[in-house]
Amino acid sequence: MKALEDLVGLLSRLPGIGRKSATRIAFHLLKADESYARALAERIQTLRGSVRFCSVCGSYAETDPCPICSSPGRDRSLLCVVEQPQDVLTVEASREYRGLYHVLGGLLSPLDGVGPESLRIDRLAERVRGGEVREVVLATNPTVEGDTTALYIRKVLENAGVAVTRLATGIPVGGDLEYADKLTLARSLRGRVKL
Repeated sequence: MKALEDLVGLLSRLPGIGRKSATRIAFHLLKADESYARALAERIQTLRGSVRFCSVCGSYAETDPCPICSSPGRDRSLLCVVEQPQDVLTVEASREYRGLYHVLGGLLSPLDGVGPESLRIDRLAERVRGGEVREVVLATNPTVEGDTTALYIRKVLENAGVAVTRLATGIPVGGDLEYADKLTLARSLRGRVKL
């Protein structure tokens, strides 16, 4: 069945979806109510037209500027720097952060041809020079590329008169020292706080 195979091929290109999962989804869609399948197809088709990048922070939004950037209740002196738009949703889910965001659009990776000019680092520097920002929170992943990007941004903002902080890393709540890898344990020791 060519139609089924074509759909499985497309679904398996989605991140985290292998061929088996794609096949299960395709069969689920065949069994599903036709109105559900039609609504799903329409949503997918209209997604690209209704969601765009916020011109201020670079996150996904249906309005420009996005609701976070246009909210008067947000702390404009705090700016959280993240790698991708979906990272904004992750930080927001914590309900601990009330500042603004800046999406880089990736991480520095010279081996992959991603340099500072490929990211929104210049735009970040402009926003910080605007004067409202007092602290930049670097929320890049604790990887070689994330650490390199964080160090580069710290250097770029060195003379901007703002505090540059980094999210703490270490052993997760409920974690067990026995199962912590050496790097995580080392970061936990370096980032320890006074009780």
